[in-house]
Amino acid sequence: MKNLHLTILIFISVLTSGASSCNQEVDNINTENTRSMANGKIQITVNSQTFTATLLDNNTAKAFKEMLPMTVEMTELNRNEKYIRLPENLPTNASNPGTIRSGDLMLYGSNTAVLFYEGLNTSYSYTRMGKIDDPTGLRNALGAGEVTVTFEIE
Repeated sequence: MKNLHLTILIFISVLTSGASSCNQEVDNINTENTRSMANGKIQITVNSQTFTATLLDNNTAKAFKEMLPMTVEMTELNRNEKYIRLPENLPTNASNPGTIRSGDLMLYGSNTAVLFYEGLNTSYSYTRMGKIDDPTGLRNALGAGEVTVTFEIE
């Protein structure tokens, strides 16, 4: 009987310590996806409108920032986002964000930058890169179809 109690206590201890390290890994991922990068301000210009965005402190956003400045033709998708295939793969740490908000700048896969102008719930996984600080007017600026967008360091 003593051995059974000891075995149960050891089993519970192992389970608890494993769950604790899993929670720590999740916390590290969540922190990486929400902490702003020092000197991480960029400008996103669409036609004559300029929006300021803040990049996150992660390897994906850092690699994206290294590509700036760049002017690209972004393609319409699903009446809620514009995207561009980047010339090189970026590091990823994809997860399902659940909810996407207007102004979110994300990476789909390893080389598709996506700028959302409408909020939505999603089942897809993305790597967060940043967010437009004030997305007011973003939808109108991006319009329908392809649009020329300039990304540059502020």
